[in-house]
Amino acid sequence: MQVGIDLGSRTIKIAVLENGRLVEQQIAESGFDPYRQSLEMIRRYKPEKIVATGYGRHLARKHFAQEVITEIKAHALGARHYFADCRTIVDIGGQDSKVILLDKDGRVVNFMMNDKCAAGTGRFLEIMAASLGYTLDEFGPAALESKEDVVINSMCTVFAESEVISMKNQGAPPYDIAGAVHLSVVNRLLAMLNRAGHGENIVFTGGVARNPCIVSQLKERLGGAVEVFSPAEPDIVGALGAAIHAGRASM
Repeated sequence: MQVGIDLGSRTIKIAVLENGRLVEQQIAESGFDPYRQSLEMIRRYKPEKIVATGYGRHLARKHFAQEVITEIKAHALGARHYFADCRTIVDIGGQDSKVILLDKDGRVVNFMMNDKCAAGTGRFLEIMAASLGYTLDEFGPAALESKEDVVINSMCTVFAESEVISMKNQGAPPYDIAGAVHLSVVNRLLAMLNRAGHGENIVFTGGVARNPCIVSQLKERLGGAVEVFSPAEPDIVGALGAAIHAGRASM
């Protein structure tokens, strides 16, 4: 048994492998004490090896993980597990977004990362959803109802929230503003993809890959020549990659 743990900024994810198969997974809020939350999640396992990734990977290495790997490598391994020919990965998590390019053998050849600002991340969507009175689960479906082209000019979270409040006060429907918020995230992501370059197939990972409006708008703006795929549990991809690395290291 191998365990991969992804200590993210918002959530902790665990993937458990046995004989190369994913047999169990867990997702929980990081909370105010991610170390204790992690221990609670892994306590019932007796793995041969634990490999950690994510923002808190060095905390895990200090206390219970035998090895750490970067999020870039973890998502590369996890995405290739689900999509063997994957060459381009888009990962949007709570506090950053990434574009990862792989060669035909799955090795990372280039990546771009937005980790200096909350704009274009899950946290940005969370703040905008709250400003409009939606839960995060409601936000994507609401944005899909947008009928008008409303534009948010600022990608700074603080200024964008001010724009959202101004639009509300001018009577714009919340779902139209929600659509504009989602489009601003997709446009930022497209700019990263265009700078990094991408193939004909893109694998979308991370919690934001569950957002139906982000996925729909991304597919629409990439055009029919580019396919966008996502695993059923996109949040777990990093943890799965860490567990795969643990399995290879145990051989």
